[in-house]
Amino acid sequence: MSPAGCSHVNAYKVDNWKQNLRVIYQCFVWSGTAETRRRKAKSCICHMCGAHLNRLHSCLYCVFFGCFTKKHIHEHAKNKRHNLAIDLLYGGIYCFVCQDYIYDKDMEQIAKEEQRKAWKLQGIGEKYTTWEPTKRELELLRHNPKRRKITTNCTIGLRGLINLGNTCFMNCIVQALTHTPLLRDFFLSDRHKCEMQSNSCLVCEMSQLFQEFYSGHRSPHIPFRLLHLVWTHARHLAGYEQQDAHEFLIAALDVLHRHCKGDSIRDNDNGKKANNPNHCNCIIDQIFTGGLQSDVTCQVCHGVSTTIDPFWDISLDLPGSSTPFWPLSPGGDGGTVNGESHLSGSTTLTDCLRRFTRPEHLGSSAKIKCGGCHSYQESTKQLTMKKLPIVACFHLKRFEHSAKLRRKITTYVSFPLELDMTPFMASSKESRMNGQYQQTVDVLNNDNKYSLFAVVNHQGTLESGHYTSFIRQHKDQWFKCDDAIITKASIKDVLDSEGYLLFYHKQFLEYE
Repeated sequence: MSPAGCSHVNAYKVDNWKQNLRVIYQCFVWSGTAETRRRKAKSCICHMCGAHLNRLHSCLYCVFFGCFTKKHIHEHAKNKRHNLAIDLLYGGIYCFVCQDYIYDKDMEQIAKEEQRKAWKLQGIGEKYTTWEPTKRELELLRHNPKRRKITTNCTIGLRGLINLGNTCFMNCIVQALTHTPLLRDFFLSDRHKCEMQSNSCLVCEMSQLFQEFYSGHRSPHIPFRLLHLVWTHARHLAGYEQQDAHEFLIAALDVLHRHCKGDSIRDNDNGKKANNPNHCNCIIDQIFTGGLQSDVTCQVCHGVSTTIDPFWDISLDLPGSSTPFWPLSPGGDGGTVNGESHLSGSTTLTDCLRRFTRPEHLGSSAKIKCGGCHSYQESTKQLTMKKLPIVACFHLKRFEHSAKLRRKITTYVSFPLELDMTPFMASSKESRMNGQYQQTVDVLNNDNKYSLFAVVNHQGTLESGHYTSFIRQHKDQWFKCDDAIITKASIKDVLDSEGYLLFYHKQFLEYE
């Protein structure tokens, strides 16, 4: 979207243009009521080919819907000289003269007003008044506004992936990424500006992959170009041997991060980058990067040395590993912790997070030089979350590799559909130390609450295994992705699975 605006928009601003634009937003973009949603579903088809898909746009000058992908709306604009059209999925205004999505203050104001009305009619507006978003989150919301409610029987976005020879590790991660809401918006809105040589950019390939997933085609997709680019840019993953899905995720995020740095969104006109721990504002860091705070406390003078490091995921130790682990759940009886079913003797994701954020004595063999004592002293180290990412990925360390041992840990870990990260925040630790912490912090910390949207599982042994994934298509609607085969799954199927990678999305940036 061009920040300078568009000179051609003035030709549209005559007579009742505001009212006409409001009608289009009310009936065909936000669709707040059940009646307008039915009207939209029935009437929004391309007037040339009759398709419902292919990124429909509506001409702003006349009643004409056309495919953007097949350029039917382009043909109409050229023949009629109707230079402006509105994207019916995203609400953006496209100028066929500028050949870009344009920004106009008056139009944006109308879009926001109609969007709020649609939220209110659907009863979902109140949840956005209880949190204070950061600049980064406000920017994401501005570029990725709340979409219309998708009907529960919609299967757009569900597509199998052909296994190209032990590539299930890649397929399950692709399924998780293509169902990440804000990442989906970025790639479907053509916002990537490539600065690399043709056919070598992983971001361009991911953009094409998203287009394939949301094209409506039902046949399994063959991701051979994606595999080739992964081999090119992450050579340690090259070859047809079985690879680790977690290792592939980190490698993919790293390559995407390096290839889309030119797509950064600035927080202000001075070009200052958003304040995040990695000093980068590309779409990958906007969504996946959090800040991990490490506090090292001297046991003599109690001085604290603090560092903050960026992270894309959190790796958690499990019971049964050679690393010492003990149950940290309150009491021995059954109960509910953080929404998890907590049976006696079972291990939960909350247990793992408590262990991850507990103070750890470093011992006499790992003394640090204290800035207060000016000498080497024993210390304790504690990790907490300084800044939470929009998508929190938890890696359960099921594969153990050591000089004496190579094995898979099959310990069952229960995980919740909804997760509150407030107890593991650095701010919560500080409040406890000051005697101010209360377990009833609810409304003020809605921005720390997450919803599960993808789970990656591994079946089999360390030497011979297979990856599958569960993805959430709608609220409470889950599907199992087993390479080319997509089947419906129950919530029980998801929560009973072993769990290897768990993907959670911040609730207030989700879509209903």
